[in-house]
Amino acid sequence: MLLSSPAAQAEGHRQQQQNRSPSPGSNIHTHFPATFHNHHHTPLMGSSSSGGASGVGGSTYPIVSSSSDTTGALHYNSNNHHHHNHYHLSSSSNNSSPSSSTTSLSTRRFNYRQQQLQQQQDDPAADSGAITVDEYKEILSAEVWIEIPKLREYARHGIPREVRGETWLYLFGIQDADRSKEVSTQKQRIQDFEQMDKEPTESTKRVRGEISRYMRKTHIESSRDIPRLFEEIISAYCHQNHQVEYYPAMVNLCAPFVYSIKREWDAYLCFEKMINILDEHFSDESVNEAVAKFMTLFHTCIPDLYSYFEEEEVNIKEWAASALQFVLSRELTLENTMRLWDTYFSIPDAGWIDLHPYFCLAILKHMKEGFEDLEESEIRTTLMRLPALDIDQIVNEAFNIRHEILERQISDDSL
Repeated sequence: MLLSSPAAQAEGHRQQQQNRSPSPGSNIHTHFPATFHNHHHTPLMGSSSSGGASGVGGSTYPIVSSSSDTTGALHYNSNNHHHHNHYHLSSSSNNSSPSSSTTSLSTRRFNYRQQQLQQQQDDPAADSGAITVDEYKEILSAEVWIEIPKLREYARHGIPREVRGETWLYLFGIQDADRSKEVSTQKQRIQDFEQMDKEPTESTKRVRGEISRYMRKTHIESSRDIPRLFEEIISAYCHQNHQVEYYPAMVNLCAPFVYSIKREWDAYLCFEKMINILDEHFSDESVNEAVAKFMTLFHTCIPDLYSYFEEEEVNIKEWAASALQFVLSRELTLENTMRLWDTYFSIPDAGWIDLHPYFCLAILKHMKEGFEDLEESEIRTTLMRLPALDIDQIVNEAFNIRHEILERQISDDSL
């Protein structure tokens, strides 16, 4: 009888998970080449000012004012939820490094196409775009244990909006894979959130103004009281983190969770975790340092566009500071942001944070020809409010760029 209990079954599943060989998405090592590492500590959250917000990491770079904080209209199309173009998350071994003298160059090189073909053979369904809502629901409805590795494998290709919120909870670690804990943990989350102070603060007027602007620009209709959800989640966060002052991009960072996740307390926990991930990252590396690294990558990867921006006197550093700090939530449409975050959250241990600059580069490369037909003011406007993009193409391009950078670094180290 004991062996058939949910707890015992869950333990059995847990052992199976531990003994299982890593899934394609679980062994990703996300890091910059050695030449890009830099660790300098800065204060965690910056304080707001009348001219804008310094946001995570105490950025001293100018951030676009809230009046320019725009997002394109969201148009849901039930027939266009997943374009499952295949891509592979390049990885490197923990036991080797580009500078290792004991590892041959041939074994350290990435054979990107071969990896793609191998993964297509291993999982042809993923490449064919056959990941359906029903397949997600089959995993999410498991009685004993949720297969997180399988969810990650699916999520990198995009998550249908019907199951996006629930899937994010598991990928983000808010919901435990062990279903026997679901009732107790859910009850605790509700209780904790209900006890939080959500009363208006001195920043509430600014929060409401930013929410109103965001709602007008996204043109999203919902049966829920979206402005109230925004306000309560952001107010609760600011009350819980007294050292943090409100900044306008909080609304953009909060939006994907508000629109995707049904329960307010779960949306709050995801929002809090996202802020904490960014906070921790930019405490190790300031925004100024991140922008400097990005500019080096930009000059290396897309030299023609870099030169064109210089000729047109485009302040790309301003855009990069915002895009890096706030995960493109201010620049992309809401639908594109959520699709991009599907791929990000599929990568374990917040490994996406180190990959993010490559996605920013991929967007610039994807739009290169269009930018070269524009003048400075037009480029700036387009950068601050990007059109709807094919995120699957951006994802492919981002990993190709990263692959090329790593190969170049390996080649340089072998000389």
